[in-house]
Amino acid sequence: MGHSPKLVVFDLDYTLWPFWVDTHVDPPFKKNSDGKVYDRSGTHVKYFEDVPKILQDLHQQGFQLGIASRTSSIEEAKELVKLFKWEKYFNYSEIYPGCKLNHFKKFHEQSGLPYTEMLFFDDEYRNIKDVGSLGVTCIHADNGVSRSVVDEGLAAFAMKKC
Repeated sequence: MGHSPKLVVFDLDYTLWPFWVDTHVDPPFKKNSDGKVYDRSGTHVKYFEDVPKILQDLHQQGFQLGIASRTSSIEEAKELVKLFKWEKYFNYSEIYPGCKLNHFKKFHEQSGLPYTEMLFFDDEYRNIKDVGSLGVTCIHADNGVSRSVVDEGLAAFAMKKC
């Protein structure tokens, strides 16, 4: 494959997991002896099936990873990332309400990377449009992240750079 991104960024809600953390789950969360995460009401809190393996693979391949989430449930989102044991994969994390342009400006400042070296997955088209205006390669993951969506993103990035 051609050129690869230096930073791969994921939204959380409806991108890495199939819910809005601020409205669809009921904190606090806990991990039971079965290794699964549950909310206060006993509902099993799930992520999209391919996500753990995708994060592990990208990390092992040397990609820097980031989270960009506009949620107002900042601590709850961070807690789920930790309970799912994903925090070890993420070099950068911007979780707070507001335009995703602010998240990416922080990534740019912290990493020193140009926007053209970044790949972004999000389920909301408005975020794709905003972030794409910076020169970031954006993939609309309207049904969440899966292996095929990530492969599509890496291929789109490589094609853009040729």
